[in-house]
Amino acid sequence: QVQLVESGGGLVQAGGSLRLSCRASGRTFSSNAMGWFRQAPGKEREFVASINWSGVSTSYADSVKGRFAISRDNAKNTVYLQMNSLKPEDTAVYYCAARLGSSASATSYSYWGQGTQVTVSS
Repeated sequence: QVQLVESGGGLVQAGGSLRLSCRASGRTFSSNAMGWFRQAPGKEREFVASINWSGVSTSYADSVKGRFAISRDNAKNTVYLQMNSLKPEDTAVYYCAARLGSSASATSYSYWGQGTQVTVSS
């Protein structure tokens, strides 16, 4: 089992920045690929970013490329999502997730956090 707790959400103006954190506990964190997803009101949950077990390989949704950056600190059991140049359409609940595999991916996540709200005002 992996327990995930997100933090860092909040209200920010368009063009601003936020950094989300996700702390993991339970089974070995450093062997899991990690991802961030988001769900806006009335929409399905969508992939945002993923990072492999070592932090060397990352992938992003086209909508956030060049603005968001995923990173991890295995010594702290924590994965981050740095969000810059935020837009109102980035408003959503952001979820951290862990895969049983070690490779970055947009699919096949087994463990999920409770989510943190990000609201971007225009």
